[in-house]
Formats: sequence, C-alpha cells, structure tokens
Amino acid sequence: MSTSLSNAPYHHGNLRHALLDAALLMLQRDGEAGLGLRDLARAVGVSPAAPYRHFDSRAALLEALAVTGFQRFTAAMNAVAASQPPDLLAAMGQAYVRFALDNAALFRLMFSPQLKRDNRPGLRMAADAAFATLRQVSGGDTASGRIAALAAWTKVHGLAVLLLDDQIALQPGEDIEALIGAIIGQQ
Repeated sequence: MSTSLSNAPYHHGNLRHALLDAALLMLQRDGEAGLGLRDLARAVGVSPAAPYRHFDSRAALLEALAVTGFQRFTAAMNAVAASQPPDLLAAMGQAYVRFALDNAALFRLMFSPQLKRDNRPGLRMAADAAFATLRQVSGGDTASGRIAALAAWTKVHGLAVLLLDDQIALQPGEDIEALIGAIIGQQ
C-alpha cells in the first residue's frame, strides 16, 4: 500500500513548504503518532534524507506544524476582528471552537504538552501572537486584560476539547453551531 498523498510526480521549488503541506495532510489523516520523516519523504517523492535538510528531527517537524497551526489560527482570529462583528469576543470564541473542530489533529498538536514552548522560541512566539489577538479585545496589556483573556480562553478551549472528545452529546435536532453560540454567549 502506498503512503503517497498523490499519484502525480512531485516537482518542488520549495521543499520545506511541500513537506509541511504533506505533513499537515498526514497529521489530519493519521494523527501525530502516524507522522514520521521517512513516510513524509515517501509522500512527497524525495529521498529519505531530504526532510532532514529542513527538520533535524521529528520534534522539529512537529514544532513547525504547531507554528503553522498557530499562524493559521491567528489569521482566522484577525479575519474575525476585521469583519467587525457586533460581539467581537463571542465571534472570536466561536471561531476558536470551529478552528479546533475543523483542525482536530493540528489543534491537539498545538497544545500538546510534549511541545514545551519554553524550549522552542519560534513556537513560543507563534503561541504568544495567537494569545495577543484575544488579549487585545479583552482589555489589552493590563493585568485585568490578561485575566479577562485567560478567562475567555479557558472557556472556549474547554468547550473545544469537550466537543473534540465527544463529551458533550447533541440532543435530537440540536445544531452544533447554535449550541456553541449559546454556550459562548453565556457570561
């Protein structure tokens, strides 16, 4: 059985980008445990040694994927803010939960305890940038703004994880988007 993500021959101009794209697909399909550099090389049609020119280890690949996830998440939060919804904090909360549900494996990797942010400056910066989007609408750089942002984050993160883990059962006829909106709208 082939592990290739495409039957088309691979021609790359940017191997790092191609590896990350393929790794994201593999992560979504197989989860973090199914992601290896050799399988990744096979998936993009390069030698087994080629990924090591961009990622010196599997841990470095996972970090790069998590950084990509935080960058995508930050872009999604900025897009919500740019749309100027009537309740920006609630709209960002709903977008947070939707991002988690739509990108379950990536979301879990982004918040994985195995990726220690303190030891990975790129990951720390990407995570901090994502948190800064929430902090801006929660009161800014004040101590109370930080607490408000943390309170909002714990609420939406908890909801996202409960939904991902199937701990919240939908009632017959219940719409998940309406449920998320109702929960996020509660103060």
